[in-house]
Amino acid sequence: MSGETVITVVGNLVDDPELRYTPSGAAVAAFRVASTPRVFDKQANEWKDGDSLFLTCSAWRTLGENVAASLARGSRVIVQGRLKQRSYEDREGVKRTVVELDVEEVGPSLLRATATVTKTTGQNGSNGQQQRQQPADDPWNTAQQQRPAQRPQQPQQQYAQQQYPAQGYGDEPPY
Repeated sequence: MSGETVITVVGNLVDDPELRYTPSGAAVAAFRVASTPRVFDKQANEWKDGDSLFLTCSAWRTLGENVAASLARGSRVIVQGRLKQRSYEDREGVKRTVVELDVEEVGPSLLRATATVTKTTGQNGSNGQQQRQQPADDPWNTAQQQRPAQRPQQPQQQYAQQQYPAQGYGDEPPY
């Protein structure tokens, strides 16, 4: 929709994501991200933490399930989504306004960590669309847990091994 505020936040998870289900069965993971800027104090000649931004995030359906299964408190993440403002009355009758993030994408930050990505298997994609089935001989299909020890070579692989037998691919073109 036009007019929505889409932002990207880099920060750390404050708590473990909490996975819940709506009465209709839709999964939603709620988590908070703390984003703290680093600022250089010229007088002290050192880096200091600025004021932290704490943002409550909601990830829905398959994304929410994947967040809950993959991330934990302290994980550094990159979160992108639509900023939403919501008003409500608390228990004492005081009117409050909060700003929350309806998450569209989330992933681990690889600045100071590594991650292993595993494709999920199932009938539904992130938008409820049916996923295409991967061909059995697709080398990029990570859903294949066990591969046969020897697969018949494709013609391109045979050609590459003839051109570059022991070294693998080189800088020289094959023509």
